[in-house]
Amino acid sequence: MAGTLYLVATPIGNLEDITLRALRVLREADLIACEDTRHTRKLLEHYGIHKPTLSYHEHNEASRSGELLEKLRQGANVALVSDAGTPLVSDPGYRLVAKVIESAISIEPVPGASAILAALTASGLPTDAFLFGGFLPARPGPRRKLLARFKEEPATLVFYEAPHRILEALEDIDAALGGRPVVLAREMTKLHQEFLRGTAASLRESLGRRPPLKGEITLLVGRAVTPPGDRTPLREAVEAALRSGLNRMEAIKTVARQRGLPKREVYRAFEGPRG
Repeated sequence: MAGTLYLVATPIGNLEDITLRALRVLREADLIACEDTRHTRKLLEHYGIHKPTLSYHEHNEASRSGELLEKLRQGANVALVSDAGTPLVSDPGYRLVAKVIESAISIEPVPGASAILAALTASGLPTDAFLFGGFLPARPGPRRKLLARFKEEPATLVFYEAPHRILEALEDIDAALGGRPVVLAREMTKLHQEFLRGTAASLRESLGRRPPLKGEITLLVGRAVTPPGDRTPLREAVEAALRSGLNRMEAIKTVARQRGLPKREVYRAFEGPRG
């Protein structure tokens, strides 16, 4: 009988931010696949967990996936963890999960800490709809091109960014998205945690007067807002959203969010009698 693959969320900083279920699964697993075994052993030692570990990271993911799949087929229970937070979110694991699903082997998510949700809930930005864009591209050209795609996105934008690129990223956010509210969440749950709020331009100016930032950074950008006084008829607004590539229901939902209206009202305006 095949084993089970457990996707175990681990703390993003504070070691207390781990669930009782996650600790039990780690204690009972036959093998723990880690992004960095040295990093994970600190967590395991903190909780007195002594289990075999195996490195599983972006450079060996292709070869390790087959090895782990074979162990699962032989009945081993494998726990997959990343260095911090929830596995597979901008971390290795997709190949393994795809192979496990294809092989009809059981997968169990063990939810817990997530930098995305921690930053979002404390940001003060709207949380009813958000878009996670992973790590921003390292090069200016692709980064600006990606940001331009989100100019009309009616959702809070969430990105990861490296500290040595933060000033350039803020410059490009300002150029592409203008004076929207921006929140920079740094070293969340750790000793030097801080949340910086302002516009991309004001944050860049204030950070330019500080020593270079260190640590993990999550960047959040306020959603696109329909300009005040926009009197475009609802039907025309939905048709414009359809031309942008959205399907009918997505277009209706988008216009409803932009106007702060119930979806039913936008639906009736769009589907009603046409002159």
